[in-house]
Amino acid sequence: MTFANQFGAAAVLAALTLSLQCAGMAALIAWGRTSLATDVYRLGPFRSAVLMLQFTVALILLHVFEILLWAGFYHWLCFPIWESAFYFSAASYSTVGYGDIVLPQVWRALGPVESLVGVLMCGLSASFLFAIVSRLVEREVRLSGELAKPLSEI
Repeated sequence: MTFANQFGAAAVLAALTLSLQCAGMAALIAWGRTSLATDVYRLGPFRSAVLMLQFTVALILLHVFEILLWAGFYHWLCFPIWESAFYFSAASYSTVGYGDIVLPQVWRALGPVESLVGVLMCGLSASFLFAIVSRLVEREVRLSGELAKPLSEI
């Protein structure tokens, strides 16, 4: 197995992971726009918390699908059991990297690549959640200010 094969596999897996992340975030943005666009009233703390919970769960599921993408590759070429492939992929993606299960030497370069990709995807998700919280706070402040004005000024 040459370095070119490892690099090619890493590039394809990284591109597929990024594509999945971008598609998932685009779907979440579209869902968020449609669910928030028609509501002109304040959401309040409970509805805001539920909305954040929904976004967070959706992002966690998105990361699980990305881990499964890498695990599928590992199961195909490196590990005979799905559990081992998923465990190694989750440990690498999350940068935990226990080291109790390792890739065969010919595919060893993929572990650090998956860790780098995982960190970047988690960073995208964290920035996305930060943006949602910022928008919710801005919305609440704006709407609470408008509600305090007389109707003639709105």
